[in-house]
Amino acid sequence: MSLNPESRPSLLSQLLQIPVIVAALGYLVDMYDLFLFSVVRVPSLKALNVPAEQLLTEGIRLLNYQMAGMLIGGVLWGIIADKRGRLSVLFGSIIMYSLANIGNGFVQSLDQYALLRFVAGVGLAGELGAGITLVTEVLPKEIRGYGTTLVATLGVLGAILAYFVADLFAWRISYFVGGGMGLLLLVLRFNVFESGMFKQVKENTVDRGNILMILTNKKRLGKYLMAILVGLPIWFVVGILITFSPEFGAAKGVEGINAGKAVMLAFSGQVAGDIISGLLSQYLKSRKKVIRLFIILSLAMVVGYLLIPMQDLFSFYLLCTLLGFCNGYWTLFITIAAELFGTNLRATVATTVPNFVRGATIPLAALFVQFKPDLGVIQSGLLIGVATSALAMLALYFLEETFTKDMNFVEKE
Repeated sequence: MSLNPESRPSLLSQLLQIPVIVAALGYLVDMYDLFLFSVVRVPSLKALNVPAEQLLTEGIRLLNYQMAGMLIGGVLWGIIADKRGRLSVLFGSIIMYSLANIGNGFVQSLDQYALLRFVAGVGLAGELGAGITLVTEVLPKEIRGYGTTLVATLGVLGAILAYFVADLFAWRISYFVGGGMGLLLLVLRFNVFESGMFKQVKENTVDRGNILMILTNKKRLGKYLMAILVGLPIWFVVGILITFSPEFGAAKGVEGINAGKAVMLAFSGQVAGDIISGLLSQYLKSRKKVIRLFIILSLAMVVGYLLIPMQDLFSFYLLCTLLGFCNGYWTLFITIAAELFGTNLRATVATTVPNFVRGATIPLAALFVQFKPDLGVIQSGLLIGVATSALAMLALYFLEETFTKDMNFVEKE
């Protein structure tokens, strides 16, 4: 799309619609909470008297509870969004994860911590999918890529904000801040209007939010599974390489790595990556070409992160930043998932797909722990990283290009 001076005001006015801004701010709060645990994992577990040798295993256990909640929540909120509307999820999810976030600040035991990370995971699962679905349906196809880029960029800034808040305040206060931001945003959502496409579908007799329409149809199920596989490298990097960066650094002989700082730098890089990939997609008028490029770049940086010799913190943190940048196709990955399916299943897909990718951290972490005794930290990470990238490239090959696809259609039995 040409961005001449005459079209610029129209573009800005469409991008700055209330649904787009509220979806973007919602994802900011979502990402703040999602990655706050990665930032405060070590200090919070130490405060709960977890021995140093158990920080990794207990951290993985709590992360798995959170991801299990997101798997369940992804299905729950996705179905609700297609049956009752996108706004119902934007309200319900933010209430749940904001209150759970506040509860995390009061935990006194690992069991309480695990339960509240699970509840927070359920709530967090609905935010991104419903927001992206609403944005793709509200904006014209020529500029919806800009809208989803705006949402994802503000969202990733939430992860960066989590680092700075945790650096300024104690870990319990950091959780309170996240919950408070969510409740404040809830007030803004009273001005959001529903998607016109959803209203139109709701007036018809078409089946909505029926996940069996995906599971019992080979073509739709194939597209669905391929969409999930495309996102695996992103969460391998975030959920394993960055979250457990102190352990990877120690294996390479680099001591004193701050996991929170690694998360912040990785997501600083991802902000730039999301912006570049989104703009490049608009310029090339293709989602697949850009995603393919970023998967290749991501694999190259995973190999560099694990194998390049280094002895200083600066070099290690630089690689974390570059890893984040090459991970910057998260927006395009969710956008293409939303564009693949009709309005009556779009929210179900856009909500469940990213959460199944996030939930893939559970088996990926289990594989990492399984391989670690025999292969070591570095070789285990390398094996899983190469495998996820190969699966993503293969899946992307079979997916259709969706850049110019009309969104106003439904899936039929």
